[in-house]
Amino acid sequence: MNQFDLLAVLNFSLDLKWNNNRNWFQEHRSSYDIARGHFEDFISALINELSRTEHLADLTPKDCIYRLNRDLRFTKDKTPYKPYMSAYIAPGGKKSRRLGYYVHLEPGNSMMAGGLYNPDPQQLNAWRESVDHDPSLIRKIIAGDQFLKNFGQISGDKLKTIPRGYPKGHPDADLLQFKSITAVRKVTDAQVTANSFFENSLDTFKAMKPFLEYLETLG
Repeated sequence: MNQFDLLAVLNFSLDLKWNNNRNWFQEHRSSYDIARGHFEDFISALINELSRTEHLADLTPKDCIYRLNRDLRFTKDKTPYKPYMSAYIAPGGKKSRRLGYYVHLEPGNSMMAGGLYNPDPQQLNAWRESVDHDPSLIRKIIAGDQFLKNFGQISGDKLKTIPRGYPKGHPDADLLQFKSITAVRKVTDAQVTANSFFENSLDTFKAMKPFLEYLETLG
């Protein structure tokens, strides 16, 4: 068990997955409050350490942590709660348009991630124009030892063919085809609850930073 007792977060999330209704949640509100407190402590510690190299002045865990309640307006799945806890650490918090670091703790599906997830057309066009003009910098970043160690490769949905406006056989078609451009590191439950998880999270975000800085330059 690590210093933040993230096992409590995983255990509550698992219980919620199998009892995803308002009556159960209200009966177990105290367990949620305890788990949420441990998650807040973890995010607070990340903010404090990341503030050494990021502009995160006055950012609080509440600015970063997403609501547990699901948006039910546009889905057939009417379960009221997300069976996980998540946060987005960036200048301005979870509502920011700035790129930052995503933390997702869910039994069997935890991850740390960042990048352009479902970018708007302007961002996607900027990515493709940058790759088409000069792919050398992003190629260097994603071929770096730390990027490969933590993320393996860029993640994200891709087009089946080269995007419109680019020639077939383009040498960088593999990059141009991305519709989302993210770096994702999946972590096991054992890794989440290990004493080393906090330091490993910081190392992961450090390895992600050049990738995010590149994407930030695209506007």
